[in-house]
Amino acid sequence: MSLDLLLKSCFESIYMVFVSGLGSCLFGIPLGIALFVSKKNQILASEVRYHSLNTLVNGARSVPFIILLVAIIPFTRFVVGSSIGTHAAMVPLTIAAIPFMARLIDGVLAELPPGLIEAMQSMGASPLQIITKGLVPEALPGIVNAITVTLVNLIGYSAMAGTVGGGGLGDLAIRYGYQRFDGKVMLITVLVLIVMVQGVQSCGDLLAKKLRKA
Repeated sequence: MSLDLLLKSCFESIYMVFVSGLGSCLFGIPLGIALFVSKKNQILASEVRYHSLNTLVNGARSVPFIILLVAIIPFTRFVVGSSIGTHAAMVPLTIAAIPFMARLIDGVLAELPPGLIEAMQSMGASPLQIITKGLVPEALPGIVNAITVTLVNLIGYSAMAGTVGGGGLGDLAIRYGYQRFDGKVMLITVLVLIVMVQGVQSCGDLLAKKLRKA
């Protein structure tokens, strides 16, 4: 295994995690907010909407990622034109991360003091204003933590995508480590993944800490 191959695999993993992480933020955060505000006694309470979203999130999260990889191959092929490779792996990665992110955001918002919403309602704030100027700013450190946890999970998922030719470090470990019985490659891959996880977690913790002090 050459250094160039290792660097290429690292870049592919980082690329997959970044793009799918971005997708999970764009769709998962609004979904989590919608889930929270639809609960009973919340600002946009709707039993039908809440149970529909809750069922969707729980159902999506209950599917093991390795099964999801295979189950949505036709959809992946439709979206990116292929079922293997880095771009193909980003489709199931994003789909798996969205409900995960949504549930974390719902939990973060649930931890906010109820008096925040009541105070803004007493000042005549609209539901949109309560969300954008109250809930989200107050929950920002928790949202950063949720994003961090999601990215860490995506690193693990991206490695798992290597089992179906998804590229990245997982693919490197399977092809050059497992299939060729090279324990050195496996060890290097694991160490690189540990460094990536530690880096993401440390950066996320630092940012959340700064936001709490702001």
